[in-house]
Amino acid sequence: MTPFLKMHGLGNDFVVFDARKQAFVLDDDTARAVADRRFGIGCDQVIVIENGRGDFDAVMKIKNADGGEVESCGNAARCVAKLLMQETGKDAVKIDTLGGPLFCTDAGGGNVTVDWGEARTNWDQVPLAQPADTNLFELNVDGQRHQASAVSMGNPHVVLFVDDAETAPVATLGPVIEKHPMFPARTNVEFASLHCNDRLRMRVWERGVGITEACGSGACAVAVAAFRRGLTGRKTQIVLDGGELALEIRESDDHVLMTGPATLAFRGETDLKALGR
Repeated sequence: MTPFLKMHGLGNDFVVFDARKQAFVLDDDTARAVADRRFGIGCDQVIVIENGRGDFDAVMKIKNADGGEVESCGNAARCVAKLLMQETGKDAVKIDTLGGPLFCTDAGGGNVTVDWGEARTNWDQVPLAQPADTNLFELNVDGQRHQASAVSMGNPHVVLFVDDAETAPVATLGPVIEKHPMFPARTNVEFASLHCNDRLRMRVWERGVGITEACGSGACAVAVAAFRRGLTGRKTQIVLDGGELALEIRESDDHVLMTGPATLAFRGETDLKALGR
């Protein structure tokens, strides 16, 4: 039997495996089986924690529900950071991901702050298939034109500012944009609307997962896009389906800081070979 943790950040849920003491290889098929909500444990992403190299406290590897490996995940980073800080007694940890290093600190009250570094906004960093102004460009989807912004937080995001995120066609437009030719690595899709002052409502279609309760890197992308377009200041509150995240684009160095909760739902053991259809 293989032990695991079930965790979530604002309802964006994870099955977490610890591979630091016992070798553990997660292939695509096993990840899909674990993530299946009817025949497996059920989650948006499967997380594997490995020993850190150099000054990193740990390596975090992430597979989406479709089995594909992805670069980074903000809600998962808070969960893994909380585990590491509880384990070591530290109030700050450094996590290595495919999308780059994440610096995490205890923000008190069960919250964790993730320092993502600077957002990447060059077209080839997102990446886009061709040069475009990532601050605002036109995206043609089935003959309809959408004004979009693109940001990389170590993983690709496209942000659409809409009149009302509550009624945005996330389930229908999200999957089409995810696989649009403009995004060679596919993309996460955020629909955001400005409520008042520096408060934004956001809903998300996650690449390789679908609609989720929250997306940490997506919230960062929305905050960056809104600030670049002059819609908000450097500090924003992002309201997601599962709750709220506090975002700050730090004035001294333009690092993106995200603060929110991380929750352990339960511990368990599973027979990985028995999972799946």
